[in-house]
Amino acid sequence: MEFKDIKAVYFIGAGGIGMSAIARYFIKKGLVVGGYDKTPSELTRRLEIEGMLIHYEENIDEIPHACKKKESCLIIYTPAIPDSHQELRYFRENGFEIQKRAQVLGTLTQAHKGLCVAGTHGKTTTSTMCAHIMHQSHLNCNAFLGGISKNYGTNYILSDSDYVVIEADEFDRSFHWLHPWMSVITSTDPDHLDIYGTKEAYLESFRHYTELIQPGGALIIHRGLEMQENLQEGVRRYDYSLHEGDFHAENIRIGNGEIYFDFISPIESVANIKLGQPIPINIENGIAAMAMAQLNGCSKEELKYGMQTFGGVDRRFDFKIKTDKVVFLSDYAHHPKEIYQSAKSIRELYQDKHITAIFQPHLYTRTRDFYKDFADALSQLDEVILTEIYPAREEPIEGVTSKLIYDNLAEGVKKEMILKDEVLNYVKTHDFEVLIVLGAGDLDNFVPQITKILKAK
Repeated sequence: MEFKDIKAVYFIGAGGIGMSAIARYFIKKGLVVGGYDKTPSELTRRLEIEGMLIHYEENIDEIPHACKKKESCLIIYTPAIPDSHQELRYFRENGFEIQKRAQVLGTLTQAHKGLCVAGTHGKTTTSTMCAHIMHQSHLNCNAFLGGISKNYGTNYILSDSDYVVIEADEFDRSFHWLHPWMSVITSTDPDHLDIYGTKEAYLESFRHYTELIQPGGALIIHRGLEMQENLQEGVRRYDYSLHEGDFHAENIRIGNGEIYFDFISPIESVANIKLGQPIPINIENGIAAMAMAQLNGCSKEELKYGMQTFGGVDRRFDFKIKTDKVVFLSDYAHHPKEIYQSAKSIRELYQDKHITAIFQPHLYTRTRDFYKDFADALSQLDEVILTEIYPAREEPIEGVTSKLIYDNLAEGVKKEMILKDEVLNYVKTHDFEVLIVLGAGDLDNFVPQITKILKAK
């Protein structure tokens, strides 16, 4: 089924951040857009306001009439939905065109020049930065992002541009559906071992992804990654890192809550880049984003303006309070390397402050595979509060709890284990200098209340 034949689209798992971006694309196109999700959220509420017909129980009778015509309705589902889901079974048994979200994005990268960002971590911020630089430049772009851009209040940009910026997700090998014109690869630290099984299979998946980059395009890869790329003839290769590579930074200045650096590039170097979201890890993310934007024709002035006006991403080093008395932020970091970078950045910014993290581990398998690495990363902080594991799509594994991380924290780190439901009371009854909520689970739902409690103090 080609996009031009579609009159209605139905989403199974409508409330996910990536799914909602595609839903918005079809809503803007004026199609009938319906969907199911397990639980209502702020995101689903906003989708309903924008015109999406959503319900929250598995019920074939609730599917909108226009979404029951197989010749004109496309079904899009997320891999997290089980095969036993009765609505998914209904569409399969009745011969509907059913695609994963990644397949739909793949079709979009054939219709546009796909600027894709892959990697275990850093991809949401880097792709959102690149989208912002491109969108405010003479080139413009479409974008499907893995987080809510603070500049646009959405995870999606629609325009008449030839370019589409896409966060390329390696979960379930989703990024193998894409046909990038150019791609950044930020990192390949093994993750999703419940899907891949081994580190070698994970790295092989990234190698195959590089084969999909179109001739004439480019790969921009972080220096020193373990993976081996395999590029088609005619694909250019560049590397980058903080201090070395084809693209890198020099003359970095961090102070008074501001970060400046010089962007060194084989095309044209740019002095005095100011980071709109002044966090040390964003220097490297910015180098990759600017490299891709510059390779597609963004000017020196557009790069500077885009970086300076970048407002960040919800839940990515997301400051809620920043006063002399208390600092509070939320971060989606949920892999040991992400937590290490997050902790390192916050330690650089607040060297003389007592830093406390409340961490909700995400997935039993990830905790089982990396509990020692989580403990090492969190041990950079002064105090660690652990809640129970957020299961997402998984059943419990015997013997796998947050205590595995707790028991491996370094000596001298103040530590405590509490239930998620005790978090608000814990914040009420304790004092903090710098507090960070970490994880990809649902602890973030408490962030507005935590902000209120801390402001009241």
